[in-house]
Amino acid sequence: MLNNVGEVWKGLRLEEEMRLEAVRRINSRGGCAPHLAISFDTHLFSIDTSRAPKAALQPDAYLITHAHSDHYGKSAMLSSRAVASMETARALEIRYDREYQGRTFRVGESILVDEVLIDTHPTGHTIGSSAFSWLTETGERVLVTGDVKDYRHLPKSDFLVMEATYGDPYDPSCIFDDDIAAFSEALDEGASFGAYAFGKAQRAVALMRAMGYRDEIGMDDKSLMLTSELMGPAAGPLAELNGAGINVATPWNLNLVRSRAKYFLTGRRDSSYPTIQLSDHLDFRGLMRMIEHVSPERVLVYHPQGARAGLLAHHLQECGLDTTSLDCIDRFVR
Repeated sequence: MLNNVGEVWKGLRLEEEMRLEAVRRINSRGGCAPHLAISFDTHLFSIDTSRAPKAALQPDAYLITHAHSDHYGKSAMLSSRAVASMETARALEIRYDREYQGRTFRVGESILVDEVLIDTHPTGHTIGSSAFSWLTETGERVLVTGDVKDYRHLPKSDFLVMEATYGDPYDPSCIFDDDIAAFSEALDEGASFGAYAFGKAQRAVALMRAMGYRDEIGMDDKSLMLTSELMGPAAGPLAELNGAGINVATPWNLNLVRSRAKYFLTGRRDSSYPTIQLSDHLDFRGLMRMIEHVSPERVLVYHPQGARAGLLAHHLQECGLDTTSLDCIDRFVR
């Protein structure tokens, strides 16, 4: 089905009668392009992957779940076949100073791609982050989550393609609760916060406003532009870095902030600054609850690269769920 001159795909047949296959593209260096595509019926949807060369087999759509760099929208956004939410498209433009070339939607809407109706669902990971779901011709519902913080709006599915950022069942750091109380205490003491420009910075501002902080918030350039455009009036008054008493700055600019107390909003443990646990992902327990909520027959764990996808897949197999991971996609389809 995927024969094309100059292009090789690498795939795993999930079930013949479903006509549903997870495939990977081999790049010009002989390795795998990021993440995967899903072949079904006569269609091919790429998932959070880089753009294929012009001479290669082109998918019907590049589905971009959100604008973080490890989901490769920087490359896919230049294709007219890109599909992303309006907020994700704008975030990509701001982050990479390129014009988004594809189609957009409002999260929660449906969009028609090559006669396939794709439903979109909020995931709470970043502003505009979206999961995608659709029906195959044989009636199998596919759900691709991207990264998830809130799974409540995700639909039931037969085939679930999911993240495993905190999916290691053997790592205690993958079980956590966001420390909202510590954030509130730091805000009360007039501290400034280190947060990545897209995602965490907007969450920090939203939390501050929800906690009643109405004064200006200082931000560095990219954080300020992303927060102002994506949050609109809900962001409240913003200022340039050090133009206000409390700042939200990218971690590498936190040393420039004139504040007696500074905290890095993260789940990492390698920071030179004191940290406050604040994640835009579900922890391991949340991922397991999400799977129970979606109730899939089969699962493919595709993100992040490294061991965690395989570890979560192994755990789910031990729980009796038909599961594979990205590293197990090892058959070639030309």
